[in-house]
Amino acid sequence: MGWLLPPFLQCFLPRQLGPLLLAESSSLPARMLRQALHRFGQKLVRRRKLEQPVAETASASKLSTLDLVALGVDYTLGAGVYFLAGEVASNQAGPAIVICFLVASLSCVLAGLCYAEFSARVPYSGSAYLYTYVTMGELWAFITGWNFIISYVAGTASVALAWTLAFDYLIGNQLFQARGSVLLHVPQILLEYTDFFAMGLVLLLTGILALRDWQSILVTKLVTLVSFLVLSFFIISGFIKGDLHNWKLTEEDYVKAGLNGTSSLGPLGYGGFVPFGFPGILRGAATCFYAFIGFNNIVTRVEEAQNPERSIPMGIVISVFICSLIYFGVSAALTLMVPYYQIHRGIPLPEAFLHIDWKLASYVVVTGGLFTVFTTILNDIFSTHQMISVMAKDGLLFHVLARTHTSKDIPVMAIVVSGIMAAIMILLFELIDLVDFMLVGILLTHSLVATCVLILRYQPERKNGGNEAQVWEENGGNEAQVQEENGPEAEKLTLQALFFPGSPTPTPLSGRVVYVCSSLLALLLTLLCLVLAHWPGLLSGDPGPITVVVLLLVLITGLTGVIWRQPQNSTRLPFKVPALPLLPLLSIFVNVCLMMQLATGTWLRFGVCILSGFALYFGYGIQHNRQPAREGTQAGGVGEEEAGS
Repeated sequence: MGWLLPPFLQCFLPRQLGPLLLAESSSLPARMLRQALHRFGQKLVRRRKLEQPVAETASASKLSTLDLVALGVDYTLGAGVYFLAGEVASNQAGPAIVICFLVASLSCVLAGLCYAEFSARVPYSGSAYLYTYVTMGELWAFITGWNFIISYVAGTASVALAWTLAFDYLIGNQLFQARGSVLLHVPQILLEYTDFFAMGLVLLLTGILALRDWQSILVTKLVTLVSFLVLSFFIISGFIKGDLHNWKLTEEDYVKAGLNGTSSLGPLGYGGFVPFGFPGILRGAATCFYAFIGFNNIVTRVEEAQNPERSIPMGIVISVFICSLIYFGVSAALTLMVPYYQIHRGIPLPEAFLHIDWKLASYVVVTGGLFTVFTTILNDIFSTHQMISVMAKDGLLFHVLARTHTSKDIPVMAIVVSGIMAAIMILLFELIDLVDFMLVGILLTHSLVATCVLILRYQPERKNGGNEAQVWEENGGNEAQVQEENGPEAEKLTLQALFFPGSPTPTPLSGRVVYVCSSLLALLLTLLCLVLAHWPGLLSGDPGPITVVVLLLVLITGLTGVIWRQPQNSTRLPFKVPALPLLPLLSIFVNVCLMMQLATGTWLRFGVCILSGFALYFGYGIQHNRQPAREGTQAGGVGEEEAGS
């Protein structure tokens, strides 16, 4: 029946079908059911109306572009470069870790460009959650925000575990020995997965944040400078003391080292620069992406920036570029200094200096890592409680989480909840499991942002001024109202209109075409990545998977061509993603490819968390949301306008 169709499909129906579809449900029970389903659907797609800030931030607290770059580098240079490089180099990619970081940086740059356009278009704090709320609707906004929360809770837990590794190394493994004594009578399963020291660290920092707002730009700049100097020292040392032969290891080198196919850390692979093949590069790139997580937190400081439309995009792009150069240099220096099969998984950088007999330098590196990772923990807790507080104010989470209990307006409950969640994850998961868990949520969020940018660029502009975001949020997705403002004639969808639109500017119909095509492209790109990652017959020349891949590529190319032919909005912005629609689609493709490299257990854990989020949303959030549910979103006269909130 027509009233069961989604609004974006109903809008393609001829106007004359409206009375016929309504007649199908003319009986009172059917009409009541239709109205109930209609109201429920409106709640899922209602969009947030942006409000102008009531008061400006004090000029003394305004952040310059340099401040934002420092924040972005400080957010990004964390546990990834200090601890995960050993895991990737020794067990997944070998010397090809430099390629892994390049692939991960490509995904990060593409996502950064999308975030930069959104921050220029919607200059409000709130990260991807706000962007999807303005453009895609409430359900997708909740998914994005919930992903953000669980991902950064996992990030807090993983960084805390990494910090304890570094601190234990600095004091001569005393923590590990004490841990063994304390847990002597605890079952082995708890001994393997539990790190009470990391849990205590998280709870301690949670208490500090609940009592005092730690955010200090001066401290951030100092820590960023220390981390930059330490890593630069490591890069220079690696290029001086490194041996290019470590990138060309052969079976003879393994025999001379007394190894026979495996080392104490794992399999040796095939030798050479790419010992674990192309699959190892992809798996390593997925793990390396963890090292770039954090740059998008710059957009949470929009309301504190001096010129957010320009400084936020520049801060994102510059910080990503700086971190990419540092990661490339560190990974190259590490694999030149130490054969990949001898790299330590937990604390690779200080162990690399021990390998070349520079013991004092190893303590310098681990000390720099401690300071950097310590601030990363604080940043993750800060970002998590900020998102919890924003969603609670919107009514999607319990309102008590948005309450502040001090004169400094600190959301104590949100901070405490985020700290407790991180502590529980430390008790349940290992470091690498937490890393993979965080990757799924962040990559999915980046894909949603790219989709939003693609859709929003092709939406019509109001006649009385304003941009696409205003069209979405002010009309609540009411395409019929937008069409009335832009023209009295009802548009008709034809095959010719798909490739040769009659208007040089976006129309409601062209905007809907892009919406549908973007949704289909996201589905097709996901299927393509599934086939490429999990159909083994593809590389052997099996005609079955090759045919499927060719068919998917033809469909993807056709839909991309349809979007490319649609007119773009001409609203002037300080920054726009170039080469639409290719770059957002490439961002989605790279993100999904990286997600497909993660283990099945990671997806199961992530699925459980998403289901728990849905239970929270449908049990509480959908009923207590503070955004009014705007009715009458169907175009073409299909459906009735009903009052509701």
